[in-house]
Amino acid sequence: MAGGKSLLGLSLFTLLFLVSFSNGFPFSHRGHHRRLARHNYRDALAKSIIFFEGQRSGKLPSNQRMTWRRDSGLSDGSAMNVNLVGGYYDAGDNVKFGFPMAFTTTMLSWSVIEFGGLMKSELGNAKEAIRWATDYLLKATAHPDTIYVQVGDANKDHSCWERPEDMDTPRSVFKIDKNSPGSEVAAETAAALASASLVFRRSDPTYSKLLLKRAIRVFAFADKYRGTYSNPLKADVCPFYCSYSGYQDELLWGAAWLQKATKNPSYLNYIQVNGQILGAGEYDNTFGWDNKHVGARILLSKAFLVQKVKALHDYKGHADNFICSLVPGAPSSSAQYTPGGLLFKMSDSNMQYVTSTSFLLLTYAKYLTSAHRVVVCGGTTVTPKRLRTIAKKQVDYLLGDNPLRMSYMVGYGPRYPQRIHHRGSSLPSVAKHPAKIQCSAGFNFMKSQSPNPNVLVGAVIGGPDLHDRFPDQRSDYEQSEPATYTNAPLVGALAYLAHSFGQL
Repeated sequence: MAGGKSLLGLSLFTLLFLVSFSNGFPFSHRGHHRRLARHNYRDALAKSIIFFEGQRSGKLPSNQRMTWRRDSGLSDGSAMNVNLVGGYYDAGDNVKFGFPMAFTTTMLSWSVIEFGGLMKSELGNAKEAIRWATDYLLKATAHPDTIYVQVGDANKDHSCWERPEDMDTPRSVFKIDKNSPGSEVAAETAAALASASLVFRRSDPTYSKLLLKRAIRVFAFADKYRGTYSNPLKADVCPFYCSYSGYQDELLWGAAWLQKATKNPSYLNYIQVNGQILGAGEYDNTFGWDNKHVGARILLSKAFLVQKVKALHDYKGHADNFICSLVPGAPSSSAQYTPGGLLFKMSDSNMQYVTSTSFLLLTYAKYLTSAHRVVVCGGTTVTPKRLRTIAKKQVDYLLGDNPLRMSYMVGYGPRYPQRIHHRGSSLPSVAKHPAKIQCSAGFNFMKSQSPNPNVLVGAVIGGPDLHDRFPDQRSDYEQSEPATYTNAPLVGALAYLAHSFGQL
């Protein structure tokens, strides 16, 4: 009977604990198991930031963590007697395109402005990623009424498959000025400098003031000399980063960032006077390196919702229209989703729209929560919580919750793309193969079925097709190429998710 007596002596809690453990989780966590994230967002956040080190051009610092990379482009700018060393390669090639680089910088900065307080140990790394870009943008805007907007002959670069360390294609320099304006790239550069000035305002006030002063000057140039840079530079920037949406969206976006960074009423006045002409109320719901309308609407809605700037009342409505277009089942929903649940905008680099939209959803949810407001789509009320749920589902799909169980972030999770469309990643590193690999010789590696020898940790690639299929082919740049502007908004989204699930 001794055994029976000891069983009777067990407390009710211990019995419940034993029963619950047989069900696969401790009793004490039962009420909280919904808060346990299936993904390690903290790990994904760290990787999403380290990716930028793999895209660096110029003289690499001693604390470079992506160690298979080496210095490159050390004479960039010399063709025009300017110093344009540094900055980022945009994607899997070796060209420095100023338009997407500036947008990348703005989105990295916005990620830190909204969610940097949640990033803990990753905040320093995120700021380093921003500074690598802004140091370059300051060089590119050093001369008044001139911006150097591209380094590298894109057509010749794309006809070679070579490491950035081996580049021997022309490092031609392209610029905009009073005679050949480019308002979209100028205004986006102003947005990048202004947003970054907010990032460094406390930690490096001198640098912050320099960024803001330059942003003001660059925006004035963008506005005064209006024109699209795709006209004078068509042969060099198209079809790579041709401006299809015009420059009106960038002028509105640039003014919104300057209003936020300076608090100067002249920018608010500019937005009020020019907002409708610049397309504030248009129904274009694609946010990316080319079209900033939606981002401007969300950003300006904060001034109304949180800072109570009554003059910007309309932007809440404009932002709501964008949200209603995304919510499945809402009366005005127009977004397309794959069978596995991924937002699908277009077959070329679709994941950039997934990351930018997820960021906007989480950011707008933050503003709405702060103002105790919701979105009303016809007869459907959409709460901030619903927006966060939609965003989380997109990020989770990206990280592996999809029909292929494939993470679309390189180096995250047990299964991720092995043959990404990226020259430096696909060719043996300088450490392993010190001899130069010539322009055309590199294509043997590009066509090979072997996995890339250098893991570009954190790179988010173009992603699956409309039917959730992904072939993992290096030649398929639409689905297999990473880009800086795909990662940049994801940094903010991952910081929010890592924090909200107690990982940071």
